[in-house]
Amino acid sequence: QVQLVESGGGLVQPGGSLRLSCAASGFILDYYNIGWFRQAPGKEREGGSCFSSSFGSRYYVDSVKGRFSISRDNAKNTVYLQMNNLKPEDTAVYYCAADRRQLLSAQATCAMGNHDYWGQGIQVTVSS
Repeated sequence: QVQLVESGGGLVQPGGSLRLSCAASGFILDYYNIGWFRQAPGKEREGGSCFSSSFGSRYYVDSVKGRFSISRDNAKNTVYLQMNNLKPEDTAVYYCAADRRQLLSAQATCAMGNHDYWGQGIQVTVSS
């Protein structure tokens, strides 16, 4: 069964850190472009942190640049999103997504919405 499963979300105080995991089954993540998206209440979904498998590059939206970092462990078929110095405005449901398209830049991976596979989403709440 092909699926992506996120974990690691929860409640954290401002300034704190969380690491989200996205475990893939049924396909090999190493061949896929990866995106971490988020959707806050009343807002559109945005692609915040993405990785291009073709170019080995990463892209971060300005609001998370310098605080979030995307990485992958091919042995575990898992992608991570390390989130540091979290702010209340980071509160959202976070989704990981994977797409097999070739020669896709990391920025394009974040910009598109029709990825091949999506996780179910996980809540991150930043509040004191």
